[in-house]
Amino acid sequence: MFELFKIGFLSVSFLDIVDIVLVVFIFYKIYTVISGTIAAQIFYGLILVLILSFLTQAAAFKALGWLLKLLSDIWVIAFIILFQPEIRRLLVLIGRSPIIRLFIKKDDSTIVDAIAESSYELAQNQHGALIVIVKSVGIKGVAETGEQINAKVTKNLLRSIFFPRSPLHDGAVIIHNDIVEAARCTLPLSSETKKDGHTLGMRHRAGLGISEQADVISIIVSEETGSISVAENGELKRGLSKDGLKKYLINSLRASNEEGMRGIFKGWRKNKYS
Repeated sequence: MFELFKIGFLSVSFLDIVDIVLVVFIFYKIYTVISGTIAAQIFYGLILVLILSFLTQAAAFKALGWLLKLLSDIWVIAFIILFQPEIRRLLVLIGRSPIIRLFIKKDDSTIVDAIAESSYELAQNQHGALIVIVKSVGIKGVAETGEQINAKVTKNLLRSIFFPRSPLHDGAVIIHNDIVEAARCTLPLSSETKKDGHTLGMRHRAGLGISEQADVISIIVSEETGSISVAENGELKRGLSKDGLKKYLINSLRASNEEGMRGIFKGWRKNKYS
């Protein structure tokens, strides 16, 4: 392999540089996950043992190297036991990454069921609700106007947020992938005050407004009538049933996923043959 430079008795190639960068990146990601926990102190000890082990191997200290290797082998088992919650959280973060989602087909049915059922139950009790589902690019600026939640989408969570006595019920909930990012968010209002002969209230104007500016689906539950409406691409569809809402969401999200994959494939072909 082509040698870039030498540090004493060590020769460094391009692959060595790549290897070191990848290791540093992995350790940095692990540190960001466990930072602020008790496991962080143990992690520092593990890094120290690995550094000493590398130095003893480079300096050919056989006895000390054997001792540190023995300690490192035991540490692997201790690492798995002690870092179990952090490892699980790290794997969850990896699974949510956009790169992984390109190759793993996401099942939206569970999320759609939770949203449709909670919307239906809220409508039955005439509890107003405004739910925004992000389809492609996130709307971080809008999410930052509310209270950060970062919890998995469930029917009970959505019902609790929009319960009239909840301090979070006023405003919109932002859902990205299968996570409730934020609640009590402020949305831009549509300039339209009427749609298909119906006067739009503030909640409907907000749901319609965000759909005009971003690639999202807005679900609006009317507090006055208990009806369920959906806004997408500046269009408003009223009077959906629970099953009608499920069907709409599944078709829209599926079309969005297929369009995203076609765009990636088209870009790959363009780069390949250009």
